[in-house]
Amino acid sequence: MESFELEYNSARENLVIPEYGRNVQKLIDYAKTIEDREFRQVFVEKIIDLMQQMHPQNRNLDDYRDKLWKHVFRIADFDLDIDAPEGLNIDPQEKEARPDMIDYPEFEAKYRHYGHNVQRLIKKALSMEPGPKKDGFVGVIGSYMKLAYRTWNKEHYVSDDIIKADLENLSNGELSLKDSVSIDNLSSSTRRRKRPSNNNKGRNRNRKRK
Repeated sequence: MESFELEYNSARENLVIPEYGRNVQKLIDYAKTIEDREFRQVFVEKIIDLMQQMHPQNRNLDDYRDKLWKHVFRIADFDLDIDAPEGLNIDPQEKEARPDMIDYPEFEAKYRHYGHNVQRLIKKALSMEPGPKKDGFVGVIGSYMKLAYRTWNKEHYVSDDIIKADLENLSNGELSLKDSVSIDNLSSSTRRRKRPSNNNKGRNRNRKRK
């Protein structure tokens, strides 16, 4: 009976940039062994094309191809005798550089159960002109906040007062809902307005017949 030797990841060389996978790293390692410099140059350029096809969503980003070139040199441990694109600075010291730690905003961390979309909705509401349209939009934000709160805190009851207070804090006191407003009623009334009535369906049928 033929036996096979399995190769485990724990026994393999670590991936320098995991997002490109092991095959790309092997191709770059192979490129380092190519003796013909002209052929080696073309081979690496094909690897760049392959890496770009793996992440097509980034194709239109500025300087994305330059980033790929830098990644190739980094994966090769900067031991790759080829010509980089003109104007591109390949610095071996970059592999030692580490990005600065980004502190998570304490204010957002306190209200992270609402999600970042709430911040965007609040920002939009603050840019709106005062009036019924803005008031209705703020009500929708409150309804969304209550839904998000219930999603992450299913075992705890959330009152409208908590949502209203959090809304004011998140907007630095610039947005508020009246004490008499019930967020649940607001949410259900919004759904009723969106649901077409049977009368409207009948009118639409009559228009089509005409």
